[in-house]
Amino acid sequence: MTISTAQVEERLRQLVDPVVGEDYVSARMLKGIETDDAGGVTVHIELGYPARFHIESVKAAVEAAVKELGAERVTADVKQNIIAHKVQGTQRVMPGVKNIIAVSSGKGGVGKSTVSANLALALAHEGARVGVLDADVYGPSQPTMLGCHGQPMTVDGKTMEPLEAHGLQINSVGFMVDEDEPMIWRGPMASGALQQLLTLTNWHDLDYLVVDMPPGTGDIQLTISQSSPLTGAVVVTTPQDIALIDAKKGLKMFEKVNVPLLGIVENMSVFICPCCGQVEHIFGEGGAKRMSEQYGVPFLGELPLSASIREAADSGNPTVAADPDGTAGKMYRDIAMKIAGAVARLGKDYSARMPTISVKND
Repeated sequence: MTISTAQVEERLRQLVDPVVGEDYVSARMLKGIETDDAGGVTVHIELGYPARFHIESVKAAVEAAVKELGAERVTADVKQNIIAHKVQGTQRVMPGVKNIIAVSSGKGGVGKSTVSANLALALAHEGARVGVLDADVYGPSQPTMLGCHGQPMTVDGKTMEPLEAHGLQINSVGFMVDEDEPMIWRGPMASGALQQLLTLTNWHDLDYLVVDMPPGTGDIQLTISQSSPLTGAVVVTTPQDIALIDAKKGLKMFEKVNVPLLGIVENMSVFICPCCGQVEHIFGEGGAKRMSEQYGVPFLGELPLSASIREAADSGNPTVAADPDGTAGKMYRDIAMKIAGAVARLGKDYSARMPTISVKND
């Protein structure tokens, strides 16, 4: 029985990818179909997200779906291909970085840096090339959390090489000052330093650069949001009303500068007593879900208030690095894949194809 390419394509329009949440045709992940007179079908799929643990399941699902058409032999060629996506305004995608994800919070103390580190590690664990930019100038914590110390080196005297730890490329103001030295910088100086950290670091072929933003919605945050080619933003909050008030401000800031909001993460959502197992909602309950419904922004998930997460971060070996298959590690990985799926749904970047006009005097 000969199967037509149109039949295969129509069948794959009915098959929804579990990460992106769209069918393979609409999501443009179907890259080709080959058929032969003997009833054989070969389908080429490119997944736009980290697919280390998803390729085999997608392959099985595609092959099973096409076999329903009566094909004698079906081969699904499934690969990972993370592309650069459109950024805000007239910005252009940075060399060496396909997608920049800002992780923000309206106020300090909600665990944003811990979430940033673990999400970066989770994306890398799932099969992506990932970097971390510690943009929290006044309180850089990524060097400690990721157990990465030293000073960035330069090859050409103009740019910096990122440091590496846990398979991540990392840069931070914390590498350039003593741990106990305060950063007594005014807003414009801090903003300028961050722009240099971002643009003068030789990021090497990153699928994602996770930016651990400083808390708040002041000059530094606004400068990064307006002047950096951000692919999307994630807002971290606790369920507490006070934290939600400030988180909403951060959310609105990204909306005003046209940065896509990938979702909201509720950190310190629940505490489970290690002795008796009693569940306590110390900071309230369901705040981030209500916020996501109010503003129409995806709710990415809840993370617990846990001593083990804090201890892992303090030791320089965060949860996802220490125990990626543990309960908390799987939570971070699940949220990371939702973020990757949200990025994959965004429009493709075409800025590289745009002509560059220059004026020269002969």
